[in-house]
Amino acid sequence: MFWSCRQSIFAEMKKKFSQIESAAEEPRVLCIVQDTTNSKTVNERITLNLPASTPLKRLFEDVASKVGYVNGTFDLVWGNGDNITDMTPIEQNSDKSILDAGFESGKKNFLHLTEKDGEQPRIMSEESGTTDDSTQDRFIGPLPREGSIGCTNDYVSQNYSYSSVLSKSETGYVGLVNQAMTCYLNSLLQTLFMTPEFRNALYKWEFEDSEEDPVTSIPYQLQRLFVLLQTSKKRAIETTDVTRSFGWDSSEAWQQHDVQELCRVMFDALEQKWKQTEQADLINQLYQGKLKDYVRCLECGYEGWRIDTYLDIPLVIRPYGSNQAFASVEEALHAFIQPEILDGPNQYFCERCKKKCDARKGLRFLHFPYLLTLQLKRFDFDYTTMHRIKLNDRMTFPEELDMNVFIDVEDEKSPQTESCTDSGAENEGSCHSDQMSNDFSNDDGVDEGICLENNSAAERISKISSEKSSLLYELFSVMVHSGSAAGGHYYACIKSFSDDQWYSFNDQHVSKITQEDIKKTYGGSSGSRGYYSSAFASSTNAYMLIYRLKDPTRNAKFLEAHEYPEHIKKLVQKERELEEQEKRQREIERNTCKIKLFCMHPIKQIMMENKLEVHKDRTLKEAVEIAYKLMDLEESVPLDCCRLVKYDEFHDYLERSYEGEEDTPMGLLLGGVKSTYMFDLLLETRRPDQSFQCYKPGEVMVKVHVVDLKTESVAPPISVRAYLNQTVSEFKQLISKATHLPAETMRVVFERCYNDLRLLNVSSKTLKAEGFFRSNKVFIESSESLDRHAAYTDSHLWKLLDRHANTIRLYVSLPEQSPGSQFRRTVYQKSSGDSGNLDEVCERVKGPVGNLKYVNAVLEESTEKLKSYSLQQQQEADNGDSSKSTEASDFENIESPSNEIDSSASADNRELENQIQISDPENLQSEERSDSDVNNDRSTSSVDSDILSSSHSSDTLCNVDSAPIPLANGLDSHSITSSRRSKANQGKKETWDTAEEDSGTDSEYDESGKSRGEAQYMYFKSEPYTADEGSGEGQKWLMVHVDKRITLSAFKQHLEPFVGVPSSHFKVFRVYASNQEFESVRLNETLSSFSDDNKITIRLGRALKKGEYRVKVYQLLVNEAEPCKFLLDAVFAKGMTVRQSKEELLPQLREQCGLDLTIDRFRLRKKTWKNPGTVFLDYHVYEEDINISSNWEVFLEILDGVEKMKSMSQLAVLSRRWRPSEMKLDSFQEVVLESSSVEELREKLSEISGIPLENIEFAKGRGTFPCDISVLEIHQDLDWNPKVSTLNVWPLYICDDGAVIFYRDKTEELMELTEEQRNELMKKESSRLQKTGHRVTYSPRKEKALKIYLDGAPNKDLTQD
Repeated sequence: MFWSCRQSIFAEMKKKFSQIESAAEEPRVLCIVQDTTNSKTVNERITLNLPASTPLKRLFEDVASKVGYVNGTFDLVWGNGDNITDMTPIEQNSDKSILDAGFESGKKNFLHLTEKDGEQPRIMSEESGTTDDSTQDRFIGPLPREGSIGCTNDYVSQNYSYSSVLSKSETGYVGLVNQAMTCYLNSLLQTLFMTPEFRNALYKWEFEDSEEDPVTSIPYQLQRLFVLLQTSKKRAIETTDVTRSFGWDSSEAWQQHDVQELCRVMFDALEQKWKQTEQADLINQLYQGKLKDYVRCLECGYEGWRIDTYLDIPLVIRPYGSNQAFASVEEALHAFIQPEILDGPNQYFCERCKKKCDARKGLRFLHFPYLLTLQLKRFDFDYTTMHRIKLNDRMTFPEELDMNVFIDVEDEKSPQTESCTDSGAENEGSCHSDQMSNDFSNDDGVDEGICLENNSAAERISKISSEKSSLLYELFSVMVHSGSAAGGHYYACIKSFSDDQWYSFNDQHVSKITQEDIKKTYGGSSGSRGYYSSAFASSTNAYMLIYRLKDPTRNAKFLEAHEYPEHIKKLVQKERELEEQEKRQREIERNTCKIKLFCMHPIKQIMMENKLEVHKDRTLKEAVEIAYKLMDLEESVPLDCCRLVKYDEFHDYLERSYEGEEDTPMGLLLGGVKSTYMFDLLLETRRPDQSFQCYKPGEVMVKVHVVDLKTESVAPPISVRAYLNQTVSEFKQLISKATHLPAETMRVVFERCYNDLRLLNVSSKTLKAEGFFRSNKVFIESSESLDRHAAYTDSHLWKLLDRHANTIRLYVSLPEQSPGSQFRRTVYQKSSGDSGNLDEVCERVKGPVGNLKYVNAVLEESTEKLKSYSLQQQQEADNGDSSKSTEASDFENIESPSNEIDSSASADNRELENQIQISDPENLQSEERSDSDVNNDRSTSSVDSDILSSSHSSDTLCNVDSAPIPLANGLDSHSITSSRRSKANQGKKETWDTAEEDSGTDSEYDESGKSRGEAQYMYFKSEPYTADEGSGEGQKWLMVHVDKRITLSAFKQHLEPFVGVPSSHFKVFRVYASNQEFESVRLNETLSSFSDDNKITIRLGRALKKGEYRVKVYQLLVNEAEPCKFLLDAVFAKGMTVRQSKEELLPQLREQCGLDLTIDRFRLRKKTWKNPGTVFLDYHVYEEDINISSNWEVFLEILDGVEKMKSMSQLAVLSRRWRPSEMKLDSFQEVVLESSSVEELREKLSEISGIPLENIEFAKGRGTFPCDISVLEIHQDLDWNPKVSTLNVWPLYICDDGAVIFYRDKTEELMELTEEQRNELMKKESSRLQKTGHRVTYSPRKEKALKIYLDGAPNKDLTQD
């Protein structure tokens, strides 16, 4: 019998081994299932790795087990990533293997979990939910969420079960939701909850409604949280009520803090709240210990000491200055109490010896708490990198910790009866309480000595000895930190005292773990890497350990439900009712369809949008009533004139209507309750005399625009529904019925996509073949005109539609003008066609000017003639081609005059301009105010002084013949032009495209001299427009319809009559969101980047030509409080030398800034924010030697003497002497070096200061210019006298001009300040540095202090507490 049983057992084992072996060889199928039934789980995925022979029936059972749904209440359909490709459900009860069902081994098989018959899956109840252990080995685990906050847990069990957030963990414990960065809080709360003594004491405390608001009561909210953690059926609960009782707002959730710091702050807050209650001393009873801080003289044996209390013991991971970490907690504890010898300069002043003596200083533990908290100090500061670091070294900790070896019985002897001796003392002596020295604390409230009882010494020693034998602690909580010193993630590993099982509490996830998982939190790495072991170690390690004293008389168990105080029983019942109510509400939410709802308001004619929420069992008729009220149509249209239709907002397409389905439930109509729908609903309205049109699935919607060639107008659309299988001929008949136009002469143009206009001329072709889709747009024309016989692309219809497709509407803000602006505009427009002589105009202005309007009119007339003649002269140079554009337009083009003009007219005109500039200062000022609005940081006007009289612009406007014209700066126009363009024209002739890439700006005329406005696209139509309120009083607006293929140059020419000045004398600014304005300068670019209803601002000022750049010029004042002062806007050109730009600046500096300089009295240099950089030499050429860009900035520096910078090999640094004996800094002095030699710098500094060369010490300034630093810090904070031989190496890195060098005499002693003088100087320096704004050179993100507000309000004063 025995042998037969034994053989059967062997046979069964052999069979199982063979099954396992065959299963190992069998291919496996990876299934990834996404739950799409709930918005909260749509991003969750479960992964199963199943044998290929697994039947489909078993697949459904495994999925049901993992997601927590009842099997048979859901469907699985094929999915491809996030897009469902086949809606056919997989057979649920089939015995067919998953491989035969179409699953592929070696690939990812995506499945979507969906509703079954429109019903939500039922959640498995705890009673009926059983988990088959045999499926655990098949589960790989959930894929991590993308973009989740915090770190993942390295020690979560692989058997971690995926489920809805509503189902409780299989461990029976409830997690805590991470608000954002509150993992540190969750770890501490779970530890306190799993501490029986703390939880039981908290339950015994009773909240009084009359005394405090429950929202701000920290103990009450903790009590509620613990009740929920013990009784809730949820997977995780929120901690927002607890943090709200702390006085925290939502921003605190985004601040990560230290868990040990939180522990102390929370305990302090609880002690404050529990004053004068039974729990007043709870924290001290559980967590507080005592230690002695002592110093003993090694000569006489005299000892000074004090008693300190502690809530936790901080243990050093790695001793200061050591490369080796402590191996264990025990070793770190021994180091904690290891005394140190105070000798040499650290000697201790002995009260008995009355002198400084060698002494021994240390700590001794007097009493250990019931709950022992150890903090492993893993965060340290690296003084080489000046950054916080985390020490990831390995440190072991035991499951049971014997603290007997760390307590000193001798310290419990009475100092009045026992002598305090030390074996290291040369002379022993007694230590009496009246002789105690307390040199280590200034707090008068600290008790000295030990509180003595009336027991004899022998009794006390006996008692202490018995306590000592019982100091055995067991570990029950490990708070783990994963990450770096900059941030990371906390979670807790906690042992339950109920079953001695370890659990991982990682925010909302709770799972079982083993002792091996605890050992993984020791830190360190597997191999030894010596000094760098910490750098290569795991960043996940223990940070805080909590032990409980093993004492059967004190060790408590958790209160059972029948042992709860009465107020806790009521609280449990209340929370259960709230949770049931929340569950019912969730059930309603799960059965509520939420879908976008649109409605075109019947009166306002605007599309309204809202969200329709309707229960799946409500009928369509009831849903219409809900939508009717939601859209607030009661006063606009009757209810029976409304209906809901299926709508596609993206294509503006009505998919179908629901005739005869008024009593159908919405769940069936919409395809079930889903988190998102692929369509929307439209609440359609009609007039009482109209009837609704039937929309059938498969139809396409066509918007038909009727075109009238005579009026050149396009009518608003008419909606027509057609079928894709209809022919073009049938479609014309359909349109003919809708528009009452003859089909025989009808031309149909289909806009397939933007700018793709196709004529439908093949009658037999179907709409589908022509490219029709859900929503389409066509244009029809049905007249008897001859245009229908012309080729389509040459027809009037095509040109009209092409223009219609490319026309945009812009709103143009015109500049403010003087009272005579209307008269000026009239004169300007008339002068464009006037062939009168300019000499007459000049003669009229030579006399006394008494009328401002007259002067303005003359100004505009002369300016226009100059511009027109310049244009004609350029046209004549282009092979005599002076043809004009005849393109049809709604705007009447201004014709250029054909009269010739000689150079004397230009000279006279320049004289005229000078006279007008002097006689019309008011007009000029108004223009300056207008232009300065663009740049608020300008200290003077940004309008160019050359609006009409600029020397730089006059070489283009007035140079009408080949004779050189003298300019104000002494150069002639030929020299300027040739110097700027000679380099660009060498070797080849540039095209406009390359010129645009090089310069970023373009001339208004191409190289042939032909106006760029004479292009193909000239449609321009304008009308006055009244802007909204707040746009500025007296501001004039134009509403412009323009072809967006027009160039910016042509667009500006069209605007000339409305602005009143030539296009070269005003600038175009595009207005973006928040009224930000940016200048448009690329004249040969089209307006294609503009769109309907864009705003444009016109500002007076000369526009840029090809190769020109607008430059902001700032004055560098090195010894002023504000070293950077804006002067003016200038224009520099490509190919111009620095000297030429300086020559052009001279008259502008004189006129606009009052600076009367000579060309050798100032220099230009690079400006990088506020830092002065490279000095530009006179022979440098822009774009060749100096990179220049739009809105460039440059420093202008006035020189005290002759320019010393002659070569690029020189280096100019700014030196400043520090005088320690006077506590002051001298002014800046420039030092020009011939090389980067440190020795040369020292020689130059010695030369300008008179300090002997051997006594010179220098340091590089930090931060931005002028590198300000407090005189209280400069002497020790800067890196004085760096050990380098050249300036261009670390740590100086001085490779460019403008570096700041501080220097001093090393023999000069630092002034000794009294406390009063130091405070006074500190105030002055603080005020000075705040004004300059240069105090802070590095500003890392500040850590917010951790605070708990006892009154629940952070803004109130807590000093009363």
